Amino acid sequence: MNTRDLPVVVIGAGPVGLAAAAHLAARGERMVLLESGAEIGSGVKAWAHVRTFSPWRYTVDPVAREMLLAAGWPEPDPEAHPSGGELAENYLKPLAQLPAIAPAIRLNARVVSITRLGIDKLKTAGRADVPFAVRIETSQGFEDVLARAVIDASGTTSTPNPLGAGGTPAAGEAEARDAMFYGIPNVLGTDRARYERKRVMVFGSGHSAFNSLLDLARLKAEEPDTEIHWAIRRNAIGNLFGGGSDDQLEARGKLGTNVESLLRTGAIELHSGVRVTAIERGPGGLGFRGTGTALPEVDEVIVATGYRPNLEMTRELRTRLDDIVESPAALAPLIDPNVHSCGTVPPHGAEQLAHPEPNFYTVGMKSYGRAPTFLMLTGYEQVRSVVAALAGDWEAAREVRLVLPETGVCSSDGPEASASSCCGTSAPAVSSRVDEELLVAVV
Repeated sequence: MNTRDLPVVVIGAGPVGLAAAAHLAARGERMVLLESGAEIGSGVKAWAHVRTFSPWRYTVDPVAREMLLAAGWPEPDPEAHPSGGELAENYLKPLAQLPAIAPAIRLNARVVSITRLGIDKLKTAGRADVPFAVRIETSQGFEDVLARAVIDASGTTSTPNPLGAGGTPAAGEAEARDAMFYGIPNVLGTDRARYERKRVMVFGSGHSAFNSLLDLARLKAEEPDTEIHWAIRRNAIGNLFGGGSDDQLEARGKLGTNVESLLRTGAIELHSGVRVTAIERGPGGLGFRGTGTALPEVDEVIVATGYRPNLEMTRELRTRLDDIVESPAALAPLIDPNVHSCGTVPPHGAEQLAHPEPNFYTVGMKSYGRAPTFLMLTGYEQVRSVVAALAGDWEAAREVRLVLPETGVCSSDGPEASASSCCGTSAPAVSSRVDEELLVAVV
């Protein structure tokens, strides 16, 4: 079979997946864009109430912008900060409606597996000449979509990390699921009744946790009986609050500054050095067992401990993943949070994102595996390079460039996160890393 006549399949109709579609369309490449949700940007709409800390100028892919402007798109104020809902409605939806992209989109198409047609990963001879078979589940059942290449931009927000300190769910975590929210709940909106006048425990030390803490504090100002607890695994705050006024993304810097202020005023009770191994439901509420600091019983739990990639769909492909970060192996040394608590993540593209499986690429948040930070601009540069490679333009694919705003944000407890490093407010450094949980507020 001549695989060149087959389309490129893009998995995920979020910001990075749609950017890949825009680049493919701009190069005249055939494509199919698969989205598991019922609408474009389903993952983004899950945090529709959250306002990004990156302004519009950092959240729009350059090629997508050119295509939209040519179609008469009313470009938002580049310095305004969109909410997730505004990002989906005012950018992703119009992009998906462009005539060059719209016919390629299939909604309610959940990818179950990606294989080479009729062979498993053990088969070597002629493997690159066999088309990909992307198996999807729809309302009509299962179907195989054949492809010459696959770009996996499915993200990680559908697979949040569990609360258990060992990387697996704590004992009793599944049974307590009705009182647990993974991600950023709409505390001041649709979820208000769930949290007002309740004892709430927030787990996590990233921007997702910050957003929930700030919303809970606003709720507490109106409902003083609301009780806010914050649990973190690190033993001390250190430089957790980031670059403050030194951050070139002002809204990002303010997140940490505002949470720090709430701690000083006593609006939030901090519990550090927490390692939860079990959750128990008692007459007084949810209780926690583990090592480190003991925690009080609460009524509701918000788990903001990050995400991890869903690797099941690629089990029959020859992927090369780092055994720690679970990102493409060549990318891992650039983003490993055990090493890179701050500093610069070098620009990277098709060569770092490729796998031993020819013409299969992992991009976007999923390309970072379990690393807790990712910037949308990074994803746009990734797909520009990958699409150039698939089009045979290796000169453009290798010419990777990326200019990112300075920050002092860190995610590590290690000695490199000392006040003298770039994590401190006195010495910011260029970083391509923003909490993946916020896509930019999520990312």
